[in-house]
Amino acid sequence: MKSHSMIAMLALAFMATGIRNVPAAAPAQLRIEAPWARETAEGQRDGGGFMTIVNDGKSADQLVAASSPVSAEVQIHTVQMENGMMRMRELPEGIAIPAQGRVELKPRSLHIMFIKLQRPLRAGEQVPVTLKFRAGGEQTVLMEVRAMAASMMSPMPAPPAK
Repeated sequence: MKSHSMIAMLALAFMATGIRNVPAAAPAQLRIEAPWARETAEGQRDGGGFMTIVNDGKSADQLVAASSPVSAEVQIHTVQMENGMMRMRELPEGIAIPAQGRVELKPRSLHIMFIKLQRPLRAGEQVPVTLKFRAGGEQTVLMEVRAMAASMMSPMPAPPAK
């Protein structure tokens, strides 16, 4: 009887301290720096999110998907010049994050695209975004929403026609 109660006490102690199984490629190897999103106008359906992803690990990883409760869908995009025009394109395979490297998601370049926003994004709020990595699992970050005026130095191109 004593061994059962000792096991129960140890189990409760582990649960109380938050110790749990960690995947082999722990997300701690991936750091998200300065996550932010651009404020959107009333009626605007889509929005952009930006950050720097740092891989402190010894093997490459890949950002393969993202999600957020503020939009129906979240895509990973890039911006390319085509015939002198900037065009956004979804990257269905995601973004490679090199070992011991960093990738910057920024306006006019790689970015997270919120598709079909549930409501406008307002300056000063924080938007939760769950990033899904091929080996590193999932990480949820809070993106600070910045005012349009503060982010106008690097405007987002118009979304492609569907």
